[in-house]
Amino acid sequence: MPDVSNLVLTVVGDDRAGLVAALADVVSAHGGNWEHSQLAELAGTFAGIVVVSVPDDRVGDLTAALGELDGLLKVTVHPGTEPADAATPRELTLSVLGNDHPGIVRDISAVLSRHGLSIESLTSESREAPMSGGRLFEARVVARVPGDADPAAIKADLERLATEILVDITLEEL
Repeated sequence: MPDVSNLVLTVVGDDRAGLVAALADVVSAHGGNWEHSQLAELAGTFAGIVVVSVPDDRVGDLTAALGELDGLLKVTVHPGTEPADAATPRELTLSVLGNDHPGIVRDISAVLSRHGLSIESLTSESREAPMSGGRLFEARVVARVPGDADPAAIKADLERLATEILVDITLEEL
């Protein structure tokens, strides 16, 4: 059985039909397996991250073939790594909702960083607020919590921040 490498592909292109199919065709044609992805259309641009596994002896050919997608998709290839600890990490999931204003993501990520949490995923959107005429910001954050973190201190800091920046922050796990 050949050794296998994980590659992390970042992809960006003008949104249109067939982008995922074109990428998947190249990965498959070079013996790769699509492991995990997060893809989205944002402001008319298709963007995403894909993790693929590929036999070590095919990495160079796959990388070259992905470069040929330029014009359709800009694909950047990064070597992937396996997590050092296979144990299931503790996670904190929080939801954010409030009037949109600059700095919400910066402020929340600063609190998480200060406590040593690593953001696993962050999805956000701003949209028209029903009946108020303003814009709402909504986000969902999943963060990995280190073993030595103080859950009470994290919760207190997030509650203090929510009051300061006038948003609701709901903790779903900790």
